[in-house]
Amino acid sequence: MAHPTPAPIIPPAGPVPMPPASPVLATDEYVTVVVLGASGDLAKKKTYPALFALFKHEFLPPTAQIVGYARSHLEINDFHARLRNFIKTKTADEAKQLTAFLANCHYRSGQYDQVEDFQQLDAYLTDLEARYARPPQSRNRIYYFALPPTVFVPVANNLRDHVYPRGDHAGWARVIVEKPFGHDLESSRALGRALAAKWNEHELYRIDHYLGKEMVKNLISLRFANVFFASVWHRHAIHNVQITFKEPFGTEGRGGYFDEFGIVRDVMQNHLLQILTLVAMERPVSLTADDVRNEKVKVLRSMSALDLKDMVLGQYTASPDGAKPGYLDDKTVPAGSRTPTYAAAVFHINNDRWEGVPFILRCGKALNEAKAEIRIQFRDVPGAGMFPSPLSRNELVIRVQPNESVYLKLMNKEPGLSFRQHIRELDLSYQTRYEGVRIPDAYEALLVDVLRGDQANFVRDDELDAAWAIFTPVLHQIDAGAVVPEPYTYGSRGPAAMTAFMEQLGVARDRQEYHWQGKPTATVAAPAPQPAQQPQSKM
Repeated sequence: MAHPTPAPIIPPAGPVPMPPASPVLATDEYVTVVVLGASGDLAKKKTYPALFALFKHEFLPPTAQIVGYARSHLEINDFHARLRNFIKTKTADEAKQLTAFLANCHYRSGQYDQVEDFQQLDAYLTDLEARYARPPQSRNRIYYFALPPTVFVPVANNLRDHVYPRGDHAGWARVIVEKPFGHDLESSRALGRALAAKWNEHELYRIDHYLGKEMVKNLISLRFANVFFASVWHRHAIHNVQITFKEPFGTEGRGGYFDEFGIVRDVMQNHLLQILTLVAMERPVSLTADDVRNEKVKVLRSMSALDLKDMVLGQYTASPDGAKPGYLDDKTVPAGSRTPTYAAAVFHINNDRWEGVPFILRCGKALNEAKAEIRIQFRDVPGAGMFPSPLSRNELVIRVQPNESVYLKLMNKEPGLSFRQHIRELDLSYQTRYEGVRIPDAYEALLVDVLRGDQANFVRDDELDAAWAIFTPVLHQIDAGAVVPEPYTYGSRGPAAMTAFMEQLGVARDRQEYHWQGKPTATVAAPAPQPAQQPQSKM
């Protein structure tokens, strides 16, 4: 989006004016955000809290109006009360800000397949624009689909036909679509064709919230803004890449919904595969959306379809003490279900940079910890026998959540008179290095991208197609019950078969005991007391 060249700075005679409230929209733009499915869990737990955070931190213009639309008949006071239950405030100032935010939140009830209801919604939006947009501001609209995928197409069609910006000051329209984007390659293509019949690709924002996480968005900077990483980011230096997602809880009564998808569709085919493309892609020509996504698509097209022999599938059972039930103990799960709650798979990228490097994706529920990370394991040091201590491989670890961090594991000589080597790390832990700096929620970051019109962190149609092509064959086999997932106990590290799987791929465990604490592990001794007349050293 082009911005006018700033005028020369002239010392003001009076008070210095405040900058514009919104750093993401030009002053000649007005926006209305329409949240479809506003009474559902996604909207209450994610969409509206993210919008409030943007409002509170002045990334959402104070004049922007937010209109919720759903089938539930709710009075506006009841709707606001529901939102207050999910938007937490800590101070009196935040409570005032929430009150101001809710004054901009409206609600309309209607069906998703009735033309008349969408025509009434359009009339309501037009009235808001007449009240809040200041000519000659363009009147823009964002449509957020916090909806089940079964109604994506009728809602998209009705919005385009009856709620699209029109008139002298009509601006842009942008549609945010939540996953799942289909169930397999065929259904994804069918959905894509239906959306493309009414909407242009530049108007569609397929949201994968993992692309909005701080450390995922940081990958391009780490890779291409640092010469030392660029020089070792290839098969000659890297042995394997591991991308891991672990949850310490099970389906907790929502197994019926989860059973329709399974862990492969729910996490691996989208979140983890998106991270893989960012780790593996070539340097884009620029940071514009199409240049970044072009490189991601090239990675996907260099990968063969996944085979069951390259996977480990598991399903959790009750915890040893019986306190946590197993997946099949969930009454909402079909009896005898073979849906995996754990999946690991190895992928190979058939290009010059990555030939022979295994990319291992792992994800699961009811595991021993909560963690999402990228672990890049480098090759063994040649001639390591010259050292008196066993050498572990160097690893670059990018912790996505919790405790956002980047740390490099390396071998270092123990301090003192010995020549023994031990594992230590160069640690960039955000909680210590950026103490007091607020890291925005992924949904906040992506909503800002939508306001800016930046699609780099959203999934393009050909990217989605290539991703489904990789997974669809094995998904059909899993759906047909071709694999019995290996049981693993609630709270464990996963199926026992993972040990042999990782060894077969040549993944090496540390040859010395090591545990990253998420903060500096060394304690610096306090300086010895100094005579009063001598100043203490600042070194």
